Amino acid sequence: MRKLIIISTAILLLAGCQQKEAYLFTTFREPATDGLYLAWSEDGYHWDDLGGPYLVPQVGNQKVMRDPSAVKGTDGLYHMVWTSSWRGDLGFGYACTKDFLSWSEQQFIPVMDFDTSTVNVWAPELFYDDEKKEYIIIWASTIPYIFEKGIEEERNNHRMYYVTTPDFKTFSDTKLFFEPGFSVIDCVIVKSRYDDYVLVLKDNTRPNRNISVAFGKTPLGPWGNRSEPFTGFLTEGPTVVKINNDYLIYYDSYGDKTYKASKTTDFITFTDISSEISLPEGHKHGTIVRVKKKLIDKIISQGAD
Repeated sequence: MRKLIIISTAILLLAGCQQKEAYLFTTFREPATDGLYLAWSEDGYHWDDLGGPYLVPQVGNQKVMRDPSAVKGTDGLYHMVWTSSWRGDLGFGYACTKDFLSWSEQQFIPVMDFDTSTVNVWAPELFYDDEKKEYIIIWASTIPYIFEKGIEEERNNHRMYYVTTPDFKTFSDTKLFFEPGFSVIDCVIVKSRYDDYVLVLKDNTRPNRNISVAFGKTPLGPWGNRSEPFTGFLTEGPTVVKINNDYLIYYDSYGDKTYKASKTTDFITFTDISSEISLPEGHKHGTIVRVKKKLIDKIISQGAD
């Protein structure tokens, strides 16, 4: 009987621990001058507004905050990068926090300063490589007249670049991350299994502007076997969260001014689950991180400044 009680108690405690996890969605509001907004969810489908701003942008020429991408590091801190200007910047914004309430001093990371003809640095996205113990930051930039283009303007012919860093203090040299032969932006790296990675990407060419996936054996590619698009025209800003055995891909359907999502287990077959999700009005794309529910409680109790 005593063993049964102990086992039952352990099961209840384990269930309690599992219930204490939640999801936090980093977001912004147009025109992106206010800063970081947040939403949270218990199930990853239905999201409540936490308001904002929690961090007002102070770096970059235009001092905006678009596309906030956050990841929890092995140091216990949440590291975040964001687009700091539509055009004219040669880098992006960065700050870190332990609770999304108190933040480090903002920094501007000049990743494209080696070529001052660079038009823009868009949608930096964080990925932690748990095998090499380093962070990978990818983003889209246009350097005119170096890549072939279709009907794209030279100043809208994007390719994906990257740097790596162990600590956000030292960074590798900037390198080309993905050159698919067309204008590409808004890429997200997903580790599905050991030595099995997926790249969610936006084909930004004028006729398409939709989202598909490609596959690789490392988080730096090379990427191949690109799928057909699983979203419609004028969609962007994907972010991915794994819930049980499903991957939910949230994205901004900016053409019809709605937010949508697809579900997949294998990144081959996709199911539209837009009717099953709910998000705050005005929500724009960022990333989803898994957090402890007590962190959500703290954010709710203290609120934005």
